[in-house]
Amino acid sequence: MDPRLKAFERLLNIMDDLREKCPWDKKQTLESLRHLTIEETYELADAILEGDMEELKGEIGDIMLHMVFYSKIASEKKAFNITDVLNAISDKLVHRHPHIYGDVEANDEETVKANWEKLKLKEGKTSVLQGVPNSLPALVKASRIQDKVKGIGFDWETSEQVWEKVHEELGELKFEVEQNSDKVEGEFGDVLFSMINYARFVGVDPEMALERTNKKFIKRFQSMEMELKKENKSFSDMKLDEMDVYWEKAKQQVG
Repeated sequence: MDPRLKAFERLLNIMDDLREKCPWDKKQTLESLRHLTIEETYELADAILEGDMEELKGEIGDIMLHMVFYSKIASEKKAFNITDVLNAISDKLVHRHPHIYGDVEANDEETVKANWEKLKLKEGKTSVLQGVPNSLPALVKASRIQDKVKGIGFDWETSEQVWEKVHEELGELKFEVEQNSDKVEGEFGDVLFSMINYARFVGVDPEMALERTNKKFIKRFQSMEMELKKENKSFSDMKLDEMDVYWEKAKQQVG
């Protein structure tokens, strides 16, 4: 037997055992697993950012366990089983890759994406944006929205055009702030949306970029805290210019 199939069969058999014999696993529902799956997904994302392949392997396993768990519960409800899930995704992939399994030509990534969105509309979806989950964090959702509409050609032509849009939105935000207007929040959102658009044009994942900056700030700030602790100093006893000295030192120490 193919070792991949043997390993997957082992996981399915363990899931059957746990669902039958383990008090905790027996109690779980689709709803109770939902927040755990979200947590596991963020842990997977952390492992990717850290470049820790051993941790990544473990997190992929955790996610895969959850997918098997959901399928097991669904099979108990007579809704579907893991075989249905795997066949459905295989059928979808074959259907949406006619350049591989049919006679359509697509020699670059952009053509593949455009064909993908057109096929989804033919499948009965009423909007290109229908596949963007409502519960996505706003930053990720903005990226997905822009990526989706790009697939059907609704996009800027050059990064320079997008950069001009960023400056335009910044100007509008500055104006509304100066007017103490109730439109500040909306204009701030427009700035973020345009910056996310620009990130796409220059090949940056905005979510990943922001998270790397978050991690960098945490490391620097914690280094700063440690240095102050060594010198028996406290933030409450310092002025901002004094803090800046320690901040610059932390930047040199941890990058």
